[in-house]
Amino acid sequence: MTTELSPDAAPALAGLLERARKDYAELAARGLSLDLTRGKPAPEQLDLSEDLLSLPGGRHTAADGTDVRNYGGLQGLPELREIFAELLQVPAAQLLALGNSSLELMHDCLVHAFLGVLPGATSRWVDQERVAFLCPVPGYDRHFALCQRFGIDMIPVPMTADGPDMDEVERLAAENPAVKGIWCVPKYSNPDGVVYSDETVARLARMETAAPDFRIFWDNAYAVHHLTDEPAELADLLGACAEAGNPDRAFVFGSTSKITAAGAGVAFFGSSPANVTWLLANNQKRSIGPDKINQLRHALFLRDADGVRAHMERQRALLQPKFEAVARILEAELGGTGLATWTSPKGGYFVTLQVPDGCAKDVVRRAAEAGIVLTPAGATHPYGDDPRDAVIRVAPSYPGLAELEQAMYGLTVCVRLAGYEQRERQAA
Repeated sequence: MTTELSPDAAPALAGLLERARKDYAELAARGLSLDLTRGKPAPEQLDLSEDLLSLPGGRHTAADGTDVRNYGGLQGLPELREIFAELLQVPAAQLLALGNSSLELMHDCLVHAFLGVLPGATSRWVDQERVAFLCPVPGYDRHFALCQRFGIDMIPVPMTADGPDMDEVERLAAENPAVKGIWCVPKYSNPDGVVYSDETVARLARMETAAPDFRIFWDNAYAVHHLTDEPAELADLLGACAEAGNPDRAFVFGSTSKITAAGAGVAFFGSSPANVTWLLANNQKRSIGPDKINQLRHALFLRDADGVRAHMERQRALLQPKFEAVARILEAELGGTGLATWTSPKGGYFVTLQVPDGCAKDVVRRAAEAGIVLTPAGATHPYGDDPRDAVIRVAPSYPGLAELEQAMYGLTVCVRLAGYEQRERQAA
C-alpha cells in the first residue's frame, strides 16, 4: 500500500530526510565508541560500597555465634535474611540467602524442576512431553535465554500498564497443563518500568492453572531501585498465594547485585515452607554452604532495611540525572516527530524506546556503524524476534553523563534517519 503525500508534505519530508542524512554523516565522522547495551552499575555506584572491601575486618562470627569461616549454614545468615525479608516481602524463616546471582538461582530452580519433583507435581518436568512458560513482552532477555537453554517453549503475553495481560495469562494457564510457569519482573519491570497493580498480583495468585506445579518466577530485581520521591508499592504475592490456597505457586528472587557490588553480592530465594525445603534438599547435594563471610560483610555494611533504603538514595542521586538526560534529549530531538514513544520509568534500570514498526533493527545497525552499541533489536522478545521490529531497550546507568548525552543524541539521529527513510519508501 502506498501513501500519497500532500503537495506541502512532500517537500517537508524531503527537507527532514536531508537534515537527518547530514546529521548522521556528522555523527559517523566523530569516531565514537559508546555502549548502551547492559544495565550495569557505573563505577561511581560501585564506589558507594567500597567499605565492603574492608569488612568484616577481624570479625568472623555472625549474630548467632556462627563461625562464618566454616562449612554449613545452608539457609544463609539470619541477620541478612531479616534485612531483606521486609524488602522482598517474604518472612525471614521462608527466605534463603545464597550466592551472588539471582539468575543462578532461577537456573538452578529450573534444573531441579526438570530433574526432581516439585511440591505438587506428579512427575519430573524432563519426563513430560512439553514444558512451556508464559513470557510477558517486552521482557528480560536472560529469562528467555534460560528457556532456550532448557528447551522450554516460550509463549509471549503482551504487557499492559498494570503488568501482563491477565485475561490472556489466565486463559493460557488454565487450558494447558504444559504451561508450567510465568516470568515476572513485577516492580519497575525490565525494560518498560511497569509496576504490577494490586489486581494483577491478586489474579496471578488465585487464577486456575491446568498444571498443579505451575510456578510464578517472581524476579523482584528492582525492589528498592527508585528514581522518584514516591517509591512504588507492590502487593505481597507470596501472602496472596497463601491466602488464595496456592501457597507453593510463587518463587521470589532478589539480590544485592545492583545495590552493592554487582559481581560479589548476595542473592535471595523466598517461597512457601514446602518450596524452601525442596530447594534446600537439592542445594545440600551441590554445596556445603554459601559464602557466609560475604553475607556477614553485607549485614554489617547495610545494617537494616532502613540502611538499604538510605544506601539506595545515594544510588538514586547518581542515576536520576542520567534518566532525566535521556528524557530531555528524546523529547528535544524526537518529540512531535511521530517517530518514537518512550517510557518514563519511576525506578529500575531501563527506558523502552518504540520506533516505527520495521525500524528497530535498522536503527540499531546504523547506531553501531556510528560507534554506538545498543542491545540488539528483538532482545526484549522470545527467540530474539520482535514481530513488530519496534522495541529498543536503552540502558542509561553505566556511561558517564557526558557520554550518555552523546549516545542519546546519536540514537535520536539514527531514529530520525530510519524513520524518515521509511516514510519516503511508503510514499513512493
